[in-house]
Amino acid sequence: MPLIDTSGEALADSWRQLADDEAVPGDDSPIVVSYDRWFAEQETLARRNAPLGLAVTNTQSVERLNGDVNRFDLITLNFPKFSDGRAYSQARILRERLGYRGALRATGNVLLDQLMFMLRSGFDQFDTAKPVSAEAFRRNVGRFTAFYQPAADGAEPVFRRRLHGQGA
Repeated sequence: MPLIDTSGEALADSWRQLADDEAVPGDDSPIVVSYDRWFAEQETLARRNAPLGLAVTNTQSVERLNGDVNRFDLITLNFPKFSDGRAYSQARILRERLGYRGALRATGNVLLDQLMFMLRSGFDQFDTAKPVSAEAFRRNVGRFTAFYQPAADGAEPVFRRRLHGQGA
């Protein structure tokens, strides 16, 4: 699947997803482990001197990562189908409540129509279902310039701008 960043440009993916029964490599290659594996092998994985990523399904609690969240260079959140938005909430909790500052990647059924909402929720990498041109990405995410809801992107909602006399 094509991997893109917040500008719609293609990214090379150096991360390797490890199966739960796969040995942890002894080198400094970036690996992604499952949520369950992290909690089962936390001490061993935390001692590894290499980039560490975490794969979280949309049914797992990101709040449980509170003390550990910034140990990860990458966290992937899964969209199993386009109509399942739990990963949006997980992303906002990670960014806003837990203060996660590493890379946040959307995986699974990631569609062009939803990229703007994913950006607003705090995602900065997108493992898209189909190739997306940088131009199509920018056109899609730039479609709206005013929002009514606060979000992780920090854009000031319309109601706050009106309160400060800035209009919509």
